Amino acid sequence: MKLKNSFFYTIRESIKDEESISGKLLVRSGMIKKVGSGIYMYMPLGFKVLKNIEEIVRREMNNAGAAELIMPNLMPEEIYVESGRREIFGNSMFGLKDRYNRSYVLGPTHEELFVWAAKEKVKSYKDFPFNLYQIGLKYRDEPRPRFGLIRIREFVMKDAYSFDADYEGLEISYQKMFDAYKKIFDQMGIEYKIVTADTGAMGGILSEEFQAIAEIGEDVLVLCPKCDYASNIEVSKCVDVKIKNSEEELEKELVETPNAGTIEEVANMLNEEASKFVKTLIYKVDDDFYACLVPGNRDVNETKVLKLLKGTSIELASPEDVEKITNARVGFAGPIGLNIPIIIDNSIVYMKNFIVGANISDYHYKNVNLKDFEYSFKGDIKNVVEGDPCPKCGESLIFKKGIEIGNIFKLGTKYSEDLGLYYTDPKNDLKPVVMGCYGIGLERIMAAIVEQNNDEHGIIWPLNVAPYKVAIILINPDDAENSRYANKLYDQLNEMGIDTILDDRDVRPGVKFNDIDLIGIPIRITVGKKFKDNLVEIKLRDEQTGIDIESDRVINKIKEIINQ
Repeated sequence: MKLKNSFFYTIRESIKDEESISGKLLVRSGMIKKVGSGIYMYMPLGFKVLKNIEEIVRREMNNAGAAELIMPNLMPEEIYVESGRREIFGNSMFGLKDRYNRSYVLGPTHEELFVWAAKEKVKSYKDFPFNLYQIGLKYRDEPRPRFGLIRIREFVMKDAYSFDADYEGLEISYQKMFDAYKKIFDQMGIEYKIVTADTGAMGGILSEEFQAIAEIGEDVLVLCPKCDYASNIEVSKCVDVKIKNSEEELEKELVETPNAGTIEEVANMLNEEASKFVKTLIYKVDDDFYACLVPGNRDVNETKVLKLLKGTSIELASPEDVEKITNARVGFAGPIGLNIPIIIDNSIVYMKNFIVGANISDYHYKNVNLKDFEYSFKGDIKNVVEGDPCPKCGESLIFKKGIEIGNIFKLGTKYSEDLGLYYTDPKNDLKPVVMGCYGIGLERIMAAIVEQNNDEHGIIWPLNVAPYKVAIILINPDDAENSRYANKLYDQLNEMGIDTILDDRDVRPGVKFNDIDLIGIPIRITVGKKFKDNLVEIKLRDEQTGIDIESDRVINKIKEIINQ
């Protein structure tokens, strides 16, 4: 691409409506432009980056034996009703009507259609294994699109599905995808962790996430620095130290705590530590209310609560519902006298003489014990905190933030049973097909790379992802000799399959250097004053200084850099 007569622009001023580094840099570099909340267009440079990522993903999927196809994005709503997921997706699914008032949706994910496709082949146990995938658009009505390309409403996903006759076959298919994902992310130079995760709306028996390490990440990764334990905080197990509490149980005491509705306020008023409290949070799970009790210095883990109750949706009860249930203002809920099911965290079993809300405005109970109320469920329902013991080896856990760039699921027979995907085994008995699911978010990869690879000047793209590998800076386009050499070099590199930019614009050299740094081109060649001595400068984007090299050695030097 020669910049003088091409669609090329950059933005010098700060981008105010983007929260993340990647969002700001991708907009400033002219790679993406926001159309609406969570909706972006991809400009020529950004489109090339996305296509480069796509080709790496496609190559490794093909190498792993998966077959590519294309699924529609517009689908009859009854497809998701039949699988039972229309209600689960709820408002996150875009719905619309056609001219005949028939209901359609924009696909948030395509398990149902992949099962339909598989039915065309599957008849016998001899038809396995196989793997189908697509690279296409998905639509989800995110309540809070944010962080540039990290959480958006329209996005490109690679989704693959493996089909096997049994779980032994699934293990083999799953491992192939696991290895392919590692190759994909390793090629792009992404720093990532593989963590156990919640299966969520996908269902199934196991989920693992590939998380790019980044401070802007929305997910909290729980990691052990000693062993291989790695988990999303949503499913990370809490290890409760079983210390026998020899403290004598006292009789509960009602104490006035005027206008003290938080743990901190009550702790200050009563001169007690937060760990002496048990807080009561009321949740609505599906259509029923539950009171969840955790130590005062811990938070409720909603995913764990949902799993414990085998529910499909969970949300904090509204202030109006809390007041109706407790007959008190928000902040004074407690388990004593409560007429809804109570769930206690495992750790509360080891607590004595703790403090809880009294279900009376401006009052709490001191010296409460398990004998003072009844509970319906007990389980691990709190979030792990940094420094807790590792569930595998006991070492203190550490936290990192992550961007989920890929996930893989062992779905088992969930969708095949729901949607009637069966085969006949050697005994001529009908058996459900065993499935796996494997997703990668291409825009999230793009954003994660920028989050991990940038400096004060702009983006630093890895060579195999960059929109162009080489940029030639022609300092003085009016110098005939310099211009002739720069154009010849440009043609030679492109003929060799090395995507190259020639900056032949009539602008100041500083503008050219700044733009090429901002858009993150890995290799820069400067043709300037030293060319009279047959010298040009080669500089790598991730290095501070360049080197002078004879003009007739440039091609070999570029090949050497790329081969490395």
